[in-house]
Amino acid sequence: MRIAFYAPLKSPNHPVASGDRQMARMLVKALERVGHSVELASELRLYLREPESKSFDALKIEAREEGARLTKLWDRDGKPDLWFSYHPYYKAPDLIGPELAAAFAVPYVTAEASYSRRRNAGLWADTQALVARAVEQAALNICFTQRDRQGLTDAIPDAALGMLSPFIDASVFQEMPARGCPTRLVTVAMMRSGDKVESYRMLAQALGRIGHLPWTMSVVGDGPARDEVKAQFAGVPADRIEWLGAIEPAAVPDVLYSGGIYVWPGYGEAYGVAYLEAQAAGLPVVAQDIAGVPEVVRDGQTGFLTPPGDVAAFASAIERLLARNDERTIMAAEARRFILEERSLDVAAARLAELLAKIPVS
Repeated sequence: MRIAFYAPLKSPNHPVASGDRQMARMLVKALERVGHSVELASELRLYLREPESKSFDALKIEAREEGARLTKLWDRDGKPDLWFSYHPYYKAPDLIGPELAAAFAVPYVTAEASYSRRRNAGLWADTQALVARAVEQAALNICFTQRDRQGLTDAIPDAALGMLSPFIDASVFQEMPARGCPTRLVTVAMMRSGDKVESYRMLAQALGRIGHLPWTMSVVGDGPARDEVKAQFAGVPADRIEWLGAIEPAAVPDVLYSGGIYVWPGYGEAYGVAYLEAQAAGLPVVAQDIAGVPEVVRDGQTGFLTPPGDVAAFASAIERLLARNDERTIMAAEARRFILEERSLDVAAARLAELLAKIPVS
């Protein structure tokens, strides 16, 4: 099929690396892997940081102009076979695809759409209503987590839903170099306010409880909350933490390979691409049993998921992997097998092909 791909939150070509951008790129790869022709429909970012009517009105005007541009383009060159919208949610609803798809009788598909009733207040209620209408219109809504599926089911009972497990392009992890330092902890996360800062705060508190053990840590990430994040680790000896800042995505595997355990609490994580990459590199994970994290980490097999907010349990899980080399080695091997065999690009591409094959295309 000829597929028009659109990501209202962040284009696959956006200059700032993030899990959203990475998953958008991997979805395009997966679709192309099974023979579809994928065109980026638009670069327009429809992200609304705060519920401000003036800002939303401006986005709607831009969306109408973009819709008019695409209408002319499709009239001239022909319409696509399908519109594929990645990650529409209350802060980034798809204001282009549903109307265009209806006007041209093109099947509309979403991936990782989400709906949360607790957001139904003020302007967010209006933007969520737009997401709900798009989900209801869609020939298929591809859910990455049971959490998202349940949210859509509760809000739009008649929505057409299908499941696709979170995945990565694991090709860069196929070759396993010499194992890094088993007592080296690794974290890869942006430094911004909210859930990210909360995760860094919990991590710092947990590390403060295991200072008697011989560990060091590499931290990959940067952002506007850098100073606030580093302040949380003031009680940790400076020579124990290597602050690597923002690095190119292609350099992340080498950092992962240099370590022995991946540690990240995971407040608010939709699922966490970094968890998948860490496991592909053979790092067992310590995270919380929270949000979408259980979709990508198998508790007791590829890592440990601790009760939300329990700093002592989080610290204890890290301590256990530091102290028990045999258990850590077994988990490392299972983590790597899990990703390479079950969460690879090829597996995801086959599943996508199966899901899209059920959609009638004119």
